[in-house]
Amino acid sequence: MSRRPNFGGMGGMNMQQMMKQAKKLQQQMQEEQENITAQEFTGKSADDLVVATFTGDRKLKDLKINKEAIDPDDPDMLQDLIIDAVNKGISSIDEATQASLGKYTKGLM
Repeated sequence: MSRRPNFGGMGGMNMQQMMKQAKKLQQQMQEEQENITAQEFTGKSADDLVVATFTGDRKLKDLKINKEAIDPDDPDMLQDLIIDAVNKGISSIDEATQASLGKYTKGLM
């Protein structure tokens, strides 16, 4: 006499229902990721001297450098402004991703 194992912790949900729900969840996550990828994100340095624009998949799309940021006697300042703008742009992507997809991973880590 073969009997199916009892997976009591699943609230009476059978394997087919679980697979269906997992597939739906995966589709929702993919749609949210595509939405993020379609957006543009901007990072700006102090006084908007450098503006970095990224696509949602973290690709640098544009980098604008204000003439006032270019000082031949102080190249380190321009480097710092670029780093600041790029990091802020990437952070804005991360924040949007967490806000959108974080609800799916909550409690998993």
